[in-house]
Amino acid sequence: MERLITPVLAVLVTAVALASLATGSSDVAVFSGLWHWLLGETDASAIVMGEIRLPRTLLALGVGAALGLAGAALQGLLRNPLADPSLTGASQGAALGAATVFYFGLLPWAGPFAPALAGLVGAGMALLLMLLLAGAGQSALLILAGLAISTLSGALLAAVLNFAPNPFAMQELVFWLLGSVSERGLEHLLVLMPALLIGGLLLRRQRRLLFGLSLGEAVAETLGLKVRQGSRQVVLACALLVGASVAVAGGIGFVGLLVPHLVRPLVRHRPDRLLLPSALLGGLLVCLADIAVRLLPAGRELKLGVLTALIGAPLFIWLVCRERQRWN
Repeated sequence: MERLITPVLAVLVTAVALASLATGSSDVAVFSGLWHWLLGETDASAIVMGEIRLPRTLLALGVGAALGLAGAALQGLLRNPLADPSLTGASQGAALGAATVFYFGLLPWAGPFAPALAGLVGAGMALLLMLLLAGAGQSALLILAGLAISTLSGALLAAVLNFAPNPFAMQELVFWLLGSVSERGLEHLLVLMPALLIGGLLLRRQRRLLFGLSLGEAVAETLGLKVRQGSRQVVLACALLVGASVAVAGGIGFVGLLVPHLVRPLVRHRPDRLLLPSALLGGLLVCLADIAVRLLPAGRELKLGVLTALIGAPLFIWLVCRERQRWN
């Protein structure tokens, strides 16, 4: 079963991606529309498929993969199944960066791409401040520093909301913070995909560290693993993944927290073997949630982040209760 989990998830991701491309208010043939779009045609099927559904599907898969991967890595690093990727501070930093665009009207040359670009800058600044605050501390201190930066960024974000120049700016900002992959273009992949690639490669290099830490930090050091340096790389990768996800899609919660729990029993609780399946399942679940959002009755659209929170919060409560029973 352990060897089959990745191929099975890959097949399911492909099937869900095709289902996402076929879901919408317009009846469009998937392959025909994509082919017309690749040929540069401007008929309705090409526009719907290439400009609306394809970016939405790819972003849902990419955001889910980034969050699932970050969650699996961070839980393995801290050896805590309740660790959440937002603990790095990058999530709130990215949200604050995007909020400044709505508030001050920065980066007018970037157009609709401005919130994503500012969000990525905000995530980078939050990560830099976290590393400066933590100094040469261990992984636990890094997370505490990330929590401090996250709290500060959240406070500044609340101030931006409080002093919004007009109700329309506040409404636009709040809608963005709720999380969604709609009304995004392929250019947003220029922010997400490099972060996903670099973050994934960094975590792949630290698979031995994650396995060694599962046996204890002292054991990892006796195996010759550079625990402090490797821990910093894991936190850096998680912050990069989460920051880029928030920058392009807003806040989509509970994915990074819950996805590793669903996969962990299938890989015999090995944190080094958890990374790729978590990325695949994260993309699968976010894409399914986005399909569910589109299938809801017509009217005001339920934001993707709201749906994942409504589903994830009860599961998180169940996880907390299960952990409490283990300690009793």
